[in-house]
Amino acid sequence: MGLPRLRVAASGSDRPDDGRLVDRFGRVATDLRVSLTDRCNLRCTYCMPAEGLDWMPRGEMLSDGELGRIIRIAVERLGVTNVRFTGGEPTLRKGIEGIIAETAALSPRPRVSMTTNAIGLAARAARLVAAGLDRINVSLDTLRQERFAELTRRDRLDDVLAGLAAARDAGLTPVKVNAVLVRGRNDDEAVALLRYCLEQGYELRFIEQMPLDAQHGWNRADMVTAQEILAALGAEFELTPSPVPRGAAPAERWQVDGGPGEVGVIASVTRPFCGDCDRTRITADGQLRSCLFSQTETDLRAPLRAGAGDEEIAEVWRAAMWAKLAGHTINEAGFAQPLRPMSAIGG
Repeated sequence: MGLPRLRVAASGSDRPDDGRLVDRFGRVATDLRVSLTDRCNLRCTYCMPAEGLDWMPRGEMLSDGELGRIIRIAVERLGVTNVRFTGGEPTLRKGIEGIIAETAALSPRPRVSMTTNAIGLAARAARLVAAGLDRINVSLDTLRQERFAELTRRDRLDDVLAGLAAARDAGLTPVKVNAVLVRGRNDDEAVALLRYCLEQGYELRFIEQMPLDAQHGWNRADMVTAQEILAALGAEFELTPSPVPRGAAPAERWQVDGGPGEVGVIASVTRPFCGDCDRTRITADGQLRSCLFSQTETDLRAPLRAGAGDEEIAEVWRAAMWAKLAGHTINEAGFAQPLRPMSAIGG
């Protein structure tokens, strides 16, 4: 992947004279992930301890106005075309409908999506759509009530299923379901989850468990690999590669029994797709991350609060993304897990 016909910036650096979020490997970030909060109303065992975490102080979090400004800079100056709101659990952020509406009103209008656990979504899906939400991803790892309570430490499966149905009925289609399989915990549910999603009209994505837990207890042996997932599904369904080009999408997709239903697998660990990554991330406290697994962050909150202009902030962002590494090093000796857990980074 090259960067053809891109002029070098006048500053003398080797960064091309390009207003977009380009990096040294020819990638262009157009997908912005925005964490609205690190708080969550579940306590998933592979994410955080039962007692939760020390949540971010409110004063450290970006205000609605600051969030809106950062997103506007990304869309108007940096070429971002997709904005996804994450957490923690993003629906815990007060005023989320207003944040979505402000984002959807930008020109050019970005595609607006959200990743959620769907608790409380049944009562809010219609309002979120009215605000401008285009698409939704819902985390669901099991269809068994007792197992859900064990995995999440909360007895809320019925609320999640109701939220999924409400999202579909409100027009947030295709509703996507994200499932993480953990060996010995729910790895026997791959087929059941796919059957349920096909029946309900949802699109299922299995995600390999990644080393992003707060406890830093991730063990590769506990991770159910993409190969294992596909083998389990292949014993019950006929899987053929999707004819739709993958592009920068994280999921490899397969048609199920000839289609139109599909299933995807996001194999971040065993089949990394870093070479096609088009994402840039902002944490709830205004830290820019060029990669989910970055060991470093770039502070956008400080210049924002110090009165920096839009172009100054954009230039800091461009420089940080230009320094993005070729990929994560999960499969290399000496890999160090990020200090922040997934709930603080954002999905």
